[in-house]
Amino acid sequence: MIALETHDLTVTYHKRPVLYGVDVEIEEGSLVGIIGPNGAGKSTLIKSIMGVVPISGGWAKVYGKPIQENLHRVGYVPQRESVDWDFPVTVMDVALMGTYGKLGLFGRVGKREKIIASEALDKVGMLPYAKRQIGNLSGGQQQRVFLARALAQDSDLYFMDEPFTGVDAATESAIIALLKEMRENGKTVLVVHHDLQSAREYFDHLLLLNMRLVAYGKTEDMYTTELLQKTYGGRLTILDEVAERVAKIPEASHKM
Repeated sequence: MIALETHDLTVTYHKRPVLYGVDVEIEEGSLVGIIGPNGAGKSTLIKSIMGVVPISGGWAKVYGKPIQENLHRVGYVPQRESVDWDFPVTVMDVALMGTYGKLGLFGRVGKREKIIASEALDKVGMLPYAKRQIGNLSGGQQQRVFLARALAQDSDLYFMDEPFTGVDAATESAIIALLKEMRENGKTVLVVHHDLQSAREYFDHLLLLNMRLVAYGKTEDMYTTELLQKTYGGRLTILDEVAERVAKIPEASHKM
């Protein structure tokens, strides 16, 4: 089953295109890294699919329907920088937010929702902090809480925007273990990621993006000099395990 499909997806800011004609199909149960240089439109891509950023042309479908009709099947973990951490809510409050979508307009949080939120927090190791204010946590702990909120949603398709940024090594390991578990449970996860080296280990598919879709496919097929040059330009040095050599991509405009 196709979990996500876009056709000719185009986004403009102030009449200036930032994404051009993106066509891609993501199969259900995939763990996908969205990779590309700064300004490539990675965050814009997932925000436009979710309807947060208006689409100028083309369309996106989630499980064969427009996103507005299937929003209940979609979970989202935003960039930490976009969150107001001074907002007076507890860790439990944030986790409970993940249950709101299934409560309906006049639904009230009850025992069932608290159990779901507690289990989600326990899964990311944050249940002992349930009563703590979200602003009093470390960056890694805050990211774990937002993952718990996403887990509490029990969605089918997840978008995560730079979930590894600003977290410690233990949290990064915990996050990737959780993402792989979600994939094994049939969830589809798209992750905006900035580190090309760790992407090899973390994701089974990569979406290479630089304002246009450069390529999408299995991770091992994306690590070619030609594709990475198209994606990054600039000077990029990676260990090419397939060719058993270091591929040095000529210098252009991009700076790592």
